Amino acid sequence: MGKRVVNRWLNIILVAAAVALLAGVAWWSLRPEAENPGLTTGNGRIEATEIDVATRLPGRLAEVLVEEGEILEPGRAVARMDTATLEAELAQARAQQRRAENALETARAMVALRESELTAAQAIVSQRRAELSAARKRYERAASLVERNAISQQQFDDALAAWQSQQAALASANAQVLSAQAAIRASESQVIEAQSQVEASEATLTRIQADLDDSELTTDRLARVQYRITEPGEVLGAGGKVLNLVDLTNVYMTFFLPTREAGRVAIGDEVRLVLDAAPEYVIPARVSYVASVAQFTPKSVETASEREKLMFRIRARVEPELLRRHVEQVKTGLPGLAYLRLDDAAEWPDNLDIRVTP
Repeated sequence: MGKRVVNRWLNIILVAAAVALLAGVAWWSLRPEAENPGLTTGNGRIEATEIDVATRLPGRLAEVLVEEGEILEPGRAVARMDTATLEAELAQARAQQRRAENALETARAMVALRESELTAAQAIVSQRRAELSAARKRYERAASLVERNAISQQQFDDALAAWQSQQAALASANAQVLSAQAAIRASESQVIEAQSQVEASEATLTRIQADLDDSELTTDRLARVQYRITEPGEVLGAGGKVLNLVDLTNVYMTFFLPTREAGRVAIGDEVRLVLDAAPEYVIPARVSYVASVAQFTPKSVETASEREKLMFRIRARVEPELLRRHVEQVKTGLPGLAYLRLDDAAEWPDNLDIRVTP
């Protein structure tokens, strides 16, 4: 009885050893090529930057010009908002601009009129000064003659009155000059005000035109329409989303590496991607992001095994030029493997030679 038990345990041990040996052989034969000392690998998924096309202004959506799945070139119009209200505001602003320009011309003409009045007033001042000088000389002669009784007192009084009258006339002419100068300054302030109104009307026109331009929604990059979020006829608030796009020039795979490997990764390191859906192709990429904070951090880190749980997020970006050449084949959400070369001296294995979809 005891011998049979021993034999049974020996058989179990032999079977377990055989299974372990077979498992080891299978693991060794199927191991990822990235187990090369200079290479590492991580599981990831193809992702891309998503952009929401939204309206800056509230209003009614007039039309959507693209369909889901459509590839868009930069500058392509994708939707239009109803602009009837903006068109009315534009017509009103143009009328206000014309009125402001007319007011400016009137103010400038008034300045020219006031300047001509100033010139006339200055000419009258010159005339009054000449008349005052003549009246003063007549008065001085009359004063000399009246002392010798060569003229009557009445003639002397008339000469004195004429001199005083010319003094008053000169003072009046000088006042007219000052009045004309003040009128010019007032007219110039009206010109400034009218100019401000013209500039304000031009700014209003620029704003309305900008609103009209923003009412036609466009894409600024090579992208694919992922979702139509709203349909024509719907009323949207400011920032209302119309479409969701996938940026086809910023495609990458995100994967995770443990601390001991992530510490050796640098921006720009070479990466090669193999997708589960197309394992026959190897896609070149470059490291574009390495997380500065570890992921999957345990509550307490005390032992080496626990520290091994610290993982860093890595992002490998496919070259935009390659994406442009194969834009029809770009698909997001596909899982795959990222192979990363940690040592520049390490050679890529033959199965990771770059092979891109023709």
